[in-house]
Amino acid sequence: MAIRPPCAYDRPSAATCLAGDFANLRNCPMLVNCVAYQEGRKLADIPKEDISEYLKRPGCFIWVALKDPSPEELEEMREEFSLHELAVEDARSGHQRPKIEEYGDSLFAVLQTIEPHESDLRVGEVDIFVGSNYILSVRKLSEQGFADVRSRSEREPHLLQYGAAYVFYALIDKVVDRYFPVLDQLETELETIEEQIFVKNQARSNIEALYELKRKLMTLKHAVDPLMEAVGKLYGGRVPQICAGMGEYFRDVFDHLQRLHATIEGIRDMQTTAIQVNLGMINLNETEVTKKLAGWAAIIAIPTLIAGIYGMNFKNMPEYDFPYAYPICIAVMLALDVGLYLWFRKIKWL
Repeated sequence: MAIRPPCAYDRPSAATCLAGDFANLRNCPMLVNCVAYQEGRKLADIPKEDISEYLKRPGCFIWVALKDPSPEELEEMREEFSLHELAVEDARSGHQRPKIEEYGDSLFAVLQTIEPHESDLRVGEVDIFVGSNYILSVRKLSEQGFADVRSRSEREPHLLQYGAAYVFYALIDKVVDRYFPVLDQLETELETIEEQIFVKNQARSNIEALYELKRKLMTLKHAVDPLMEAVGKLYGGRVPQICAGMGEYFRDVFDHLQRLHATIEGIRDMQTTAIQVNLGMINLNETEVTKKLAGWAAIIAIPTLIAGIYGMNFKNMPEYDFPYAYPICIAVMLALDVGLYLWFRKIKWL
């Protein structure tokens, strides 16, 4: 997402930061966008110093987007928009459970972003402050921005006339829609593991992969379930005044969250079954090994028994005086062992 330097004149330009001035990276502008809208149409990109002036205009609202802001920047925004101290404290500390809270005539929402990162999932956070004439989004530890949400909103002035409420819906909808590709990836991982379950000598790696998949599913579940509960309060019954008239849109988001929840639970059930099948395959392999060991032990036991009997060295053993005792004894051992071997092969013990 392009960073707009006009909103932060007191810091190095975004071009400087993107060019690789890593020594000054911590001084790069965290203000991604600062835009004023009126009657569903964009007025202008404005510097943050002019926010107070535009907030006084009738029918005008401000949309500000921050990325990984410093505590000083959050404090500055708190003063500009008169944000509630508890909401700002939550945004400052981060690592919050997804939620939507009401503070007087304003809302504060916490959403978790889930992004694939190498072989793992990266969890970020989006904090959204919503008032009657402003919306402030704070993105943390997330590489995916919301430029497409802004473009979509500006192409639909009839919806943008709803003001901050519509932008609030659009941001939540985009975060939720980004969960679906992640869920599809986890389904693909499960299918790949299932194909390996019946492959020999893969039991240990399968168990490790299944538990890693379970961890990822729980990460996604912890982002979806609390948000589903929170969004359910934005339509039907007592709805916050800011969201009045947007009930069908938030109901659509709730339906998406329900689909995600149902799919996650379905994958978890399949994963549990896969773990049980994999453990069953391990027990089956151990049983096969036990059968083979028992078969060979029986085959070895016959010559051991016969040799043990004739190794007792008693004087009155008539077989000692028989001239063909040795070859007969060897032949009996071989015959019994061959018979046992063929029988064990027949019953698939060997």
